[in-house]
Amino acid sequence: MSNKLYLECNAGISGDMMVAALIDLGADKEKLLSVLDTVPVDGFSIKFSRVMKAGIDCQDFDVVLEEENHDHDMEYLHGKEILSHYDHHHDHEQHHDHEQHHDHEHPHDHDHHHDHSHSHVHRNLKDIVSIIEGTEMTQKAKETAKKIFTIVAEAEAKAHDKPIDEVHFHEVGAVDSIVDIISVAVCLDDLGIEQVIVPFLAEGKGTVRCAHGVLPIPVPAVAQIVSNYGISLQMLPYQGEFVTPTGAAIVAAICTEDQLPKQMKIQKVGMGAGKRTYELASILRAMLIEESTGTEEDVIYKLESNIDDCSGETLGYTMERLFEAGARDVHYHPVFMKKNRPGWQINVICKEAEVEALEEIIFRETTTIGIRRMKLERSILQREIQEVETPYGKVLVKVCELNGEKQIYPEYESVAQLAKTHKISYMDMYDIAKSAFKM
Repeated sequence: MSNKLYLECNAGISGDMMVAALIDLGADKEKLLSVLDTVPVDGFSIKFSRVMKAGIDCQDFDVVLEEENHDHDMEYLHGKEILSHYDHHHDHEQHHDHEQHHDHEHPHDHDHHHDHSHSHVHRNLKDIVSIIEGTEMTQKAKETAKKIFTIVAEAEAKAHDKPIDEVHFHEVGAVDSIVDIISVAVCLDDLGIEQVIVPFLAEGKGTVRCAHGVLPIPVPAVAQIVSNYGISLQMLPYQGEFVTPTGAAIVAAICTEDQLPKQMKIQKVGMGAGKRTYELASILRAMLIEESTGTEEDVIYKLESNIDDCSGETLGYTMERLFEAGARDVHYHPVFMKKNRPGWQINVICKEAEVEALEEIIFRETTTIGIRRMKLERSILQREIQEVETPYGKVLVKVCELNGEKQIYPEYESVAQLAKTHKISYMDMYDIAKSAFKM
């Protein structure tokens, strides 16, 4: 199965839409439910069902709360006048007869873990991180969930002119949003998603009611997130909030590219339903795709600069920033510059879409005043990521092909995790993974 995900956000994105789309793509429901059973928060249950949106069969994911929740109450969000407009145009959503309902009650009350939270409880980032750390899921999923919440906290801090530690979450800190974000992280991890393409987010117009009062669309947190992370917005001619802060933060946290390949094969399609009823049906389409490189020229960019007056700490920090911003590779090598000054040459390999952002980091973090930019053609082997079963667990391997002969490269993180877990050497685990693929 392809590990590249394309999110078609033509009708916006929210947390529940994203979870539903990933479930429809094949994320393991039972694995997700087992994780949600360990969330140290009470007062919710989970319901999976199939619904019709604009005549299209979609997956629905619903976090059912014990307390009243206004998130999908259209009259509360937009007022009676706009509600009647939606009722006139609404997409005739229908629930299928078959659905699954899972209660998540915690039989033992441990005050230091379970806060019996309700929608009026306001949490800060430290509280949210504590909840995530107290949930039994992989470390990768935990990091994804924490990254999403941190992005929201940064946006709220900027919007309300507060230090990030003083930001208290409202809607995004509610139980359903906590569950949505943890579920997104678990499902992405289960599907083995490594690359995510999001060309743009479609957003509506008008106003929406939230904990701070009536706000313009896009709400301040969404506007701040798309600004901070360079996400393109396409404004729709429809009334309504199509992009929620949770949805925007998810995209900011996981998006690796904003351009679709010129040619691609669609491996699988997932349709996620939203709860709100707007003139435009709230559907998130997620596709697992594979780039078709048969006739496509592959190019890469190299950014290069000589530096003789930066400390090792500065260069190390710059490398971290560059990788975080999407660089494919970064390396330094020693050079002798004019007047026999010893220095370092920085080389950054990236795709065209990342050039501008990476150059800004180099200028901002180092003392250089010039960067050489080279567009290079390259030959690459066709490759795909496959999952193989070993006696110690599943391992991801990169499978390349040269003249009809397969070449196998186990993925480092996957090998390292099993090596640490079972206390065997990395090279032994690497060889076991290669052998398992050949069997």
